[in-house]
Amino acid sequence: MNFPTRHAKISSIAIAIFAATIVMTPGGLAQSSPLPARVRQPTAAKVVSEHMAAFNACDWKRLMAQFPDDVEFFAPNGVTVRGRKALGEMFAKVVKPPAQGGTCGLNVTTEHTFVVGDVINVQWRADAPFLAEPYRGADAYETKDGLMAAQVTTFDAAALKMKH
Repeated sequence: MNFPTRHAKISSIAIAIFAATIVMTPGGLAQSSPLPARVRQPTAAKVVSEHMAAFNACDWKRLMAQFPDDVEFFAPNGVTVRGRKALGEMFAKVVKPPAQGGTCGLNVTTEHTFVVGDVINVQWRADAPFLAEPYRGADAYETKDGLMAAQVTTFDAAALKMKH
């Protein structure tokens, strides 16, 4: 797949929203079912595209199908979530409405994408009816063997400016 095609596919999906509420402290797994089977994708762009589609749908099982056991998630202020189980606990909180502490409903728009090998770097903007103003950030998604192996994000949920 050439760069413009890859860029177009991932630009149409809100790449960076995966990072939403990264700085939340993982708690007990809020899902009643175990972690789902993994679903590998054929390219890095498809891994990110599937991940973003699952996130935008607030679909916990579909999100968790994207991660290996040894996934690492790097957030601002030195916060790191290590391992699929811990990431599942974090995402169980993320895939809730804002009134319940989650970020469902954000509309993330890719503003710039730069692909280096199997790493997809994205600058993005998030809008939502519950935000007082857009929020901007950037993420790097590293894929391996058809899964999301690592993510680095600038997203800080505490920095969202909510309407009152």
